[in-house]
Amino acid sequence: MEVLPTTRRALGLALALLLTACPKTTQPVRGGGSGTEGPPEEGTTFLTKPRVEARKDSTADAALAQAIENAARAPDKKQAAEVFLGVRKAYPETTASQEALYRAGVLYFESEDYANARKTFNELLFENPLFSQAEDAKHKLALSALEVGAYRDAYQTLSSLAEKAEGAERQKLIADAERAAEGAGLYGAALDMAVKVAGDAKTPEEQSAAVARVEQLVEGRAAFMDIARVADGMSPRHPAWPVLTFKLARIYYHLRDWTRLEETLQRFLQEAPNHPFAGQARELLSRSTRRVDVRPKTVGVLLPMTGRFKPIGEAVLRGVQLALNGSDIELVVKDTQGEVMLAGQAMEQLAFDEGAIAVLGPLLPDDSRRAALVAEELQVPLLTMTRTEGITDIGSYVFRNMLTNSAQAQAIADYAMKTRGFKRFAVLYPNIPYGVELANGFWDEVVQNGGTVRGAESYAHDQTTFTNEAKKLVGRYYLEDRADYLEGMRDLQGESLDAFRKRKAVEKLKGSVEPVIDFDAIFIPDDWKRVSLVGPALAVEDIVTNACDPRDLERIRKTTGKKDLKTVTLLGTNTWSSPKGRSGLPELIERGGKFVTCSVYVDGFFVDSQRPPTRKFVQAFREAYKDVDKEPGLLEAIGYDSALMLRQIIQKQKPASRSDMREALINLKNFEGATGRTSFDDKREAVKPLFLLSVDSRGVKELPPEATPAAGGSGT
Repeated sequence: MEVLPTTRRALGLALALLLTACPKTTQPVRGGGSGTEGPPEEGTTFLTKPRVEARKDSTADAALAQAIENAARAPDKKQAAEVFLGVRKAYPETTASQEALYRAGVLYFESEDYANARKTFNELLFENPLFSQAEDAKHKLALSALEVGAYRDAYQTLSSLAEKAEGAERQKLIADAERAAEGAGLYGAALDMAVKVAGDAKTPEEQSAAVARVEQLVEGRAAFMDIARVADGMSPRHPAWPVLTFKLARIYYHLRDWTRLEETLQRFLQEAPNHPFAGQARELLSRSTRRVDVRPKTVGVLLPMTGRFKPIGEAVLRGVQLALNGSDIELVVKDTQGEVMLAGQAMEQLAFDEGAIAVLGPLLPDDSRRAALVAEELQVPLLTMTRTEGITDIGSYVFRNMLTNSAQAQAIADYAMKTRGFKRFAVLYPNIPYGVELANGFWDEVVQNGGTVRGAESYAHDQTTFTNEAKKLVGRYYLEDRADYLEGMRDLQGESLDAFRKRKAVEKLKGSVEPVIDFDAIFIPDDWKRVSLVGPALAVEDIVTNACDPRDLERIRKTTGKKDLKTVTLLGTNTWSSPKGRSGLPELIERGGKFVTCSVYVDGFFVDSQRPPTRKFVQAFREAYKDVDKEPGLLEAIGYDSALMLRQIIQKQKPASRSDMREALINLKNFEGATGRTSFDDKREAVKPLFLLSVDSRGVKELPPEATPAAGGSGT
């Protein structure tokens, strides 16, 4: 920029005033002016960054000429570069030095020693940015930076050079800048550059390659906002327009932005009806419009029908098929294989391709979450059968019909406190997610209802002996904390006993310490195999669990001579349910014997229940599946009830849309099913009275309905 004379005089006056106010430096900074040729006017000083002022030197020039001859005879380019650097070192502040530095950089670059080339060119351009070959040095510096992975530096230099270049050179610089931008993670900038290359392409081959590069970026790391920004205002005649526009359409599809999706696809097909993506665009547009097309008598099912979870998928499907047998409802089963992505894809297929009015399943936690998200996005009623807590919080189209841990904890605590009147409890649980979750849930219910937990002990999931845990529950493990034990030890210290007699006396003292049984029941959320081992360990510590009849308790008191003995009830969960053993009794009783009698546990289904809807289901199942060598369980019953709910709604209320089906499920009240009388609460969780089962020597029997509080859902 040219500085006017009046401006120069004003600057000079201002600087003069500043100089009079500040101490003078002994070595003033040299000024190089504004870049215009010729010395500055008198009295004017231009402050610039310090730099080397190269000077002409005949000796240095002669040395450079000799170096050129010697470099030509060098065995390789790297050694030739070292020759030039010798001149640089000997005559550092000369024009010959800078020429030598440039030649050394070129030789390093040509020999693909990009680290040294970058170092050399950086030094040259820092020292003299106006060097005669500066543009070439900058280009080679940028390419060297690109090769060594200094992508951000390379992008900044290459994009700057491209702005001033033209023709083929500009195209090459833009293409290199795009590579650098991508390497630096500047995907928006990389997309900008790739689009420019496509727009500047001169031949069909160049254009095809450039568009392929654009496609690679939009399918890779380019962000949605960058794609939308670049596509905004782009002419449909631009070769990259179809790629960007179709990508936008697919993004709108995944965002479920149906309005923008359809607008984008319609414009795409109008402007590029013969493009290779046109077929996919038509299918996507058709899929979008089909999202509201419903087949009122089609029900989808998402279950793992192959893989390691195949048995549970087959169990549920048996119940579903039994419920729909004899109806005109079309059942479409999709195999999730226990894979999250497959569950989401299958949910989309049931909605878009099959027109399902509602979907049953899945079972597994991750599958269910993914299916629930898609169901909510597409507004398809999903009646899932997972235990995962909080699944219905995903959205208003997500329902759940399954026995949950929270429902079990609530039901068994309500029974113990409201029916039996217990107030004090102990908890013995396996240190696994199932055990911890149920222990916490039960504890919360007890406290909420005014009770207390007097003791809690955990154990390893594969543990087989429970002596220490039983001792801890009754205060016999940490005897040093017992006043009666310490008093007995003090008495022994005052007696003259030899070592053998003293040891025997201490053992007798330990055995005589009375257990502190300050709880009415023990909650054990574990499977029946572990429970059958826990019972005997509790009995060793004088915890009586098998005297539910007052006469039995009195007999034990007389036998032991302990008049203050009381019975403690063991409480459990549905994992206490066991298959029948050789005697015809449940294996829980065969293995646990008298130590598990008088216990009570909760389940979501009981095959021997006398409830009419349950008996009807069991009888129908046995008749339909004579070839299946097992009785129906919870999975079969849940599948049956869930499908029967939809069947009744479809046949009686005839919903024509998915929103109609959703409303019908919300308003479902007192559905009589195999797992109990069911309604959905305000969180779309199934609420039903669970099965409370008591254990005696003759087997397992169901407690009467009046002893069974409703459980499930939000706890209503």
